[in-house]
Amino acid sequence: MAFPGTLGLQMSDQEFALIRDFIRDYCGIYFENGSKAIVEMRLARNATKLNLRSFLDYYYLLKYDERREQELQELVESITTKETYFFREVSQLKALAEEILPDILQRKRSRERVVRIWSAGCATGEEPYSIAMVLLEDGRTEAWRREIIANDISKRALQVSRLGLYGESSMRAIAPALKQKYFRREENNRYRVLDQVKSLVQFAHVNLLSSERLALLPQMDVVFCRNVLMYFDQEHRRRVVNAFFEKLEPGGFLLLGHAESLMSLSTGFDLVQLTHDLVYRKP
Repeated sequence: MAFPGTLGLQMSDQEFALIRDFIRDYCGIYFENGSKAIVEMRLARNATKLNLRSFLDYYYLLKYDERREQELQELVESITTKETYFFREVSQLKALAEEILPDILQRKRSRERVVRIWSAGCATGEEPYSIAMVLLEDGRTEAWRREIIANDISKRALQVSRLGLYGESSMRAIAPALKQKYFRREENNRYRVLDQVKSLVQFAHVNLLSSERLALLPQMDVVFCRNVLMYFDQEHRRRVVNAFFEKLEPGGFLLLGHAESLMSLSTGFDLVQLTHDLVYRKP
């Protein structure tokens, strides 16, 4: 019996194990044993579009077919969640503005005057643009070079980020004054990010498991990786956290989602209680 949404294809336990492990090794996203129905539903349309007769054929295409590179992008789009909005988890942005930035400016005042912040897993861009607005609102950084590097594995999400055009859902938590100052309202209740915000952000297509791509990034003062690690298994969480540790300047900060922690992942960071939030810091 074919269930709604499967388009006639059903996934065996063996096929699920093969595809689940392939996804984990490719991009770190891990589906638990009870997630077969979810994976089946999300990938059935991909396999059907390719005129494949089974999920095993789909697995072999991902592994060996000349179309694999294009389909890997389609796979990523099908399995990733991109729901976000401006000034999400605002307490962390307050911590950035009121405690983290002053600390960075104090420590680096006699060195290169640059603040670098990494938005790792930036989805459709609301997070790095929120960070950019925090920097623009802080007059102390005007004389500094401000660089926000934002990456995601989804090329479609990055297209939205670069376009910088958002609907009401993305604007639901932003202060009216910032909305008026840094956006231009367009037709159909859409809002376009102004160039002064865009100019601070560099978007790049990066897989967090690609050591070659990560090696190209400069050292960072702050890393935001919020609500990303929860989709990885333990091994790949540890691998990504180690990469963050290597990329952070001594004294640099790591900010995770409120449901995430470094427990059993890393002993290299110090847990620091700031006024607005708990953050991790490289000694």
